[in-house]
Amino acid sequence: MRFTPTVGYPTFAVREPVLRITAPTVLISNTNFGPYFTREGGAFPGEVGPIYVEGVTTNDMLVVEIVEVKLNHDLAASRISPDFGGLSADRRVRMLNDPIPSRRYVWELDHERMVGRTELPDSRMKTVEIDLQPMLGRVAVAPRGEEAFSGLWPGDFGGNMDAPEVREGTTVFLPVFHEGAYFYFGDAHARQGHGEVGGTGLETSVDVVLRIDVIKGKTIDWPRLEDDEYIMVAGSARPLIDAYRLAHVELVEWLEEEYGFGRWDAYTLLGQAVESTIANVVDPIYTVVAKFPKRYLPR
Repeated sequence: MRFTPTVGYPTFAVREPVLRITAPTVLISNTNFGPYFTREGGAFPGEVGPIYVEGVTTNDMLVVEIVEVKLNHDLAASRISPDFGGLSADRRVRMLNDPIPSRRYVWELDHERMVGRTELPDSRMKTVEIDLQPMLGRVAVAPRGEEAFSGLWPGDFGGNMDAPEVREGTTVFLPVFHEGAYFYFGDAHARQGHGEVGGTGLETSVDVVLRIDVIKGKTIDWPRLEDDEYIMVAGSARPLIDAYRLAHVELVEWLEEEYGFGRWDAYTLLGQAVESTIANVVDPIYTVVAKFPKRYLPR
């Protein structure tokens, strides 16, 4: 099914769906593009959704296989700002030091070589090229109850996890809090470092192919991910240690429930084999991804 979005929303919530589908469906679409990408101070275009998945209930798990993520513009933008970023003062507290400057960087995207290039005006090298790896910063279902969260928030509903692992070849498993799930996606990055420490990735738009399905009668507490190499869990909280704990407890439970590990055996094995990454340290709450290598799973 091909779907071209005409509107974007700045919050994750239950609202009138932009599309209704039945599972399984292969969705061919794109993220939203707008002034945010082309000029200083431009408005962010919001997320695509919600997409209502017929027949999905709160006793189920939504499955989103990211079949393809393909750049569809030649430019991306990143920025640093005085009140947003892992190394900037938080706008919610007062600080004695002077704020860092606000600065916007425009990146030229070479689709054939899959590199991005920008100018570094204060540096000796003057320009830099980095490899591109397109991803989706936001995949979500509507949060529980009547809650509505800004697009900046991650949580148990997914949301703005900003995990570089959410890319082509990864399958995302999301809990469901409402019939129909109310699925959202967006916030495409041509590349992003772990932690998104500066506050943005290479913000751009992409074409996507998503295979949306459901696992009936199965529930989870936090978003799970899987690719060819890892099973993963994304936990989000402040302080950072709580995000770490949430991700790793859910991973232990996954190893127990589906792979036959004893709880304490799984715990000790994580201590030797888990690979943990920080997805974001800039959002209202932080996200940690706990990654377990599939080569250590039962055959």
